[in-house]
Amino acid sequence: QVQLVESGGGLVQPGGSLRLSCAASGIIFRLNAVAWYRQAPGKERELVAHITSGSSTIYADSVKGRFTISRDNAKNTVYLQMNSLKPEDTAVFYCNVANALKSTTSTYVPSNYWGQGTQVTVSS
Repeated sequence: QVQLVESGGGLVQPGGSLRLSCAASGIIFRLNAVAWYRQAPGKERELVAHITSGSSTIYADSVKGRFTISRDNAKNTVYLQMNSLKPEDTAVFYCNVANALKSTTSTYVPSNYWGQGTQVTVSS
């Protein structure tokens, strides 16, 4: 079955950096678009960034210029490099594999496959 395991979260001061990782198994990783979502307390889960099988990337406006999504198909892993972190970035971050039938290069539709999440807290 599909498994997604996130890691790399933690407590960081405003302006700091973190790199999240998500290791995937049970899928042909290189053929799938993958994404990072986040969910802050009391808010809906939102799409942060996604990367296609061809490594095209799209970002939410709130993270453009600060976050970078990348993938290593040899390691079945997707990364999220987060720089210039702000308190409003505090959330649980999740990775997801795309619903391949409904997603396009520019429109990401999530599948039902989610990791357990990793907590990112930005605070002084």
